[in-house]
Amino acid sequence: MEPALIIDKLKSFAKSGEDFITGFSRRRKNKSRQNPIEILKRLQREAFSDLMKLRDRQDKVERMLTFSRTSKGSPFQDDGTNVRGEIDMMGSLFFTDYLDQENVDAIRRAGVKTGINARISFETKIREKDNLEAVFIANQIDHTQSSSILGSALSLAKVSYTANITDWCSMVAIPMGARCRDLSISTDSSFQEKGLTDYSSSGPPLLHQDHGRAIGLTVKKSNVVASLAHFVVDLPGPFGHCFSTFGQIVCQLPRSAKLSLFGLHQVPKPRQQAIAGALTIPLGIWSRHQRSEESNFEETVAGNSVAVMLESELDESSRVRGWLQMKNGNPKHLQWSVSMSDFPEDEIGWGLSLGGTIQGPKSWDHFQVEAFLKFNVGKRLSLQPAFVYLMDGNNQVPALMCRSTWSI
Repeated sequence: MEPALIIDKLKSFAKSGEDFITGFSRRRKNKSRQNPIEILKRLQREAFSDLMKLRDRQDKVERMLTFSRTSKGSPFQDDGTNVRGEIDMMGSLFFTDYLDQENVDAIRRAGVKTGINARISFETKIREKDNLEAVFIANQIDHTQSSSILGSALSLAKVSYTANITDWCSMVAIPMGARCRDLSISTDSSFQEKGLTDYSSSGPPLLHQDHGRAIGLTVKKSNVVASLAHFVVDLPGPFGHCFSTFGQIVCQLPRSAKLSLFGLHQVPKPRQQAIAGALTIPLGIWSRHQRSEESNFEETVAGNSVAVMLESELDESSRVRGWLQMKNGNPKHLQWSVSMSDFPEDEIGWGLSLGGTIQGPKSWDHFQVEAFLKFNVGKRLSLQPAFVYLMDGNNQVPALMCRSTWSI
């Protein structure tokens, strides 16, 4: 056999072997590509890479938003201001031939306040837990000598700041317009502003005295809530200030009942005498009558008041409440009230209240009965016709009253 022929056969054999190996490797590669597990692994690698890119972009956006918020440095950045308004109109028709001063005094003692009252409140959340509130009021109520129908102009009546320190402790500061009810533990809203007189809607009278400036602390523990506050109010005449201390304890009882105890202590402080100049000494030989007036005024303002109130829910819309207040520890000076109400959302509501004052044998007692209905006209307007019967000593005054409230 010739050498050239042998070389050709060797080349042909080598090429056949190369083609076989190349075809075998291609078949294995194609088979691996068609394997579902390999396909899923490849898709997982690609998806993971895309998710990591999106995660990086999201982190960049969040860092930019955080920087833009903190750079402005405003505590009101994320929270808006809630604005609430209410216009209240109340009129009365007294069945009497002539309203003398005794009848007018009886009406005032009953807590009947007719006229127009507008109230607008602005409430802003600060740092998620704290609240800042400003209340503006324009009213004709208590302006009995005024001939203006619209009454006073809109003016700032109260500013308060509430700091919720923890879930069980909070503090309230009110630089102007403070009342005990602003620092007391809130009761059921169904009892608030439902009746037409103070006896049927306001609770014990000590909650609604104007005390000027105040600071208070509230602590909650299980079924007991306690509140303590201190007030400072400017007084007319020779007395500079009146310092008041208010305390309240609320106990949650079984069957949706609630017992509240109130206490108020008031101490007026005389105004400091002015300095006329060096080597000037006042000699009080003609001040005996003035000091007597100061002593009488101090006895009138100073004093202790205690009250107890019991509330109970009969069902979702029916409530019963009764309260009793005693002044200066004298059981002969008592104010009391018992009321029952039912205010369903989509039906006609009603209320009945009995109340009065016992002042001892030297003063006339006061007693009153109030019955009213409540009609809801839509969600913002309500009408309350009522019949009120007053007995104040020898005076008896029946009256028809109507109240309309429009919420904004």
